[in-house]
Amino acid sequence: MRDAFAYRPRNSGRSQRRPFSVLTNEDMSDEAHLSAEQSRARAPARLPVADGDPGWAQCDPRAPRTRPQVAVGLNPPSFGILGRRADFLAANSGKRVAMPGFVLLVKDRQDGDPAMRIGFTVTKKIGGAVVRNRMKRRFRALAREMLPEHGVAGADHVLIGRAGGVERDSSALRQELGKALERAAR
Repeated sequence: MRDAFAYRPRNSGRSQRRPFSVLTNEDMSDEAHLSAEQSRARAPARLPVADGDPGWAQCDPRAPRTRPQVAVGLNPPSFGILGRRADFLAANSGKRVAMPGFVLLVKDRQDGDPAMRIGFTVTKKIGGAVVRNRMKRRFRALAREMLPEHGVAGADHVLIGRAGGVERDSSALRQELGKALERAAR
């Protein structure tokens, strides 16, 4: 029986070479002899220097700016965003107010937390990704403006986009959202 790990050349009918680890100087006779001297001056390497660019300061000498401690925008401490599917399904069992540009769902969570939460849904029936994202951006801007003053405390709010909502004027959407929040608060 032959040893399974023995060296067998790939082309057994052609030249018989030994494995690389056993090569000798005679086997490497096709190598060219190169001089170690450099023939001419070379351009400097295009790598940044270790110290960095001397024209720029390495660190800003000014003290860091103070930043506001309260989040600015859609997520103030008393305002959250719905993220789980179960929250959207639960909101579907609450009050429903239909308007020409959207449908507003409002569901009281009854957990004692006065924080309002908001979610946005725009289906593929409305349009492609660009149209849907544009509609959600408009809804976010409306919610940022209207919900802190007119929203129902301790409730989940869901805005569902309708087909004509993208083309509607911002002032018309604002008025519709105001009416819908009034109806939902009753």
